[in-house]
Amino acid sequence: MSRVGKNPVPIPDKATVEVDGSKVTVKGPRGTLVRDIHPDMTAAVEGQQVLVSRTSDQKKHRALHGLTRALIHNMVVGVTDGYMKELKMIGVGYRAEIKGKTVVFSLGYSHPIVLLPPDGISISVDPKQNTIKVDGIDKELVGNTAAKIRSFRKPEPYKGKGVRYVDEYVRSKAGKSAG
Repeated sequence: MSRVGKNPVPIPDKATVEVDGSKVTVKGPRGTLVRDIHPDMTAAVEGQQVLVSRTSDQKKHRALHGLTRALIHNMVVGVTDGYMKELKMIGVGYRAEIKGKTVVFSLGYSHPIVLLPPDGISISVDPKQNTIKVDGIDKELVGNTAAKIRSFRKPEPYKGKGVRYVDEYVRSKAGKSAG
């Protein structure tokens, strides 16, 4: 049996979970998330927890069992607490600023990079610390948006310049030796 899948998902007092066939709806103080789960998986609300079960013991179903439970758990955490990723810009002249709904990045290219955050994602910029905070209720969307911002200028291993996660460690390489 899946070790992750057999654990029940606790539902906090602030959240409600509704299961309609293969459609799971989670409502909480930060918003509402809806996701379709695989038809071979069944989710059921029992008291203050959600239990996920599978139809057979095939390898595919065992993998989907843990995945489905993790996705529902991420939805519950998202609508109650939310998710946040923090990025740091390292480099001379690297900065970001919010103009209306868009975020404009100056990352050493000949042109500014303009990002329109997807719905449900809020981006805040701290110009003093050169940090960017990506906040939202959908874990997948927060991670994808942060990864997209990081991809604008990945950290390079010689001087460490670029956009990186705050807790990310970039191994630095030795440069050319003066001869």
